[in-house]
Amino acid sequence: MNDSMNDSMNDATHAEPVRFDTKIAVLLRDDLEPWQRLNVTAFLVSGLGRRIPEVIGEDYEDADGVGYLPMFRQPVLVFEGTKETLKAAHARALSRALPRAVFTADLFTTGNDRDNRAAVRAVPTAELDLVGLAVHGPRNGVDKVLKGARMHP
Repeated sequence: MNDSMNDSMNDATHAEPVRFDTKIAVLLRDDLEPWQRLNVTAFLVSGLGRRIPEVIGEDYEDADGVGYLPMFRQPVLVFEGTKETLKAAHARALSRALPRAVFTADLFTTGNDRDNRAAVRAVPTAELDLVGLAVHGPRNGVDKVLKGARMHP
């Protein structure tokens, strides 16, 4: 490897961490089964890229030129909390008008997108049986929404 390649690799290795102005966070109810936590997280973040395209980076490519889909440009932080913590976080996300996604307990019994939307639409906001919430917004605003939650172990 030549010296200029070594220098650029060292620069990348020792670069300051990137600090994002925004945060992507998922809050999961602490009584979910492991498979439910993974499923809910995947569903919750799936809409962010469509609604907020700037959170998506460039396509990936390996050394052989095989292409891969792009991913988020920033980390997704996952938290957990009680049913009450989730309800309070949801209310704070609404009051701050942050982009958000919800996953309710009812969605574990549906099998398609149409029925998922109908299940959420059938329940008033205050009565949603939330098991997951995703939010995106300014770091300090998301931190305030997540007050009382703890990082997922």
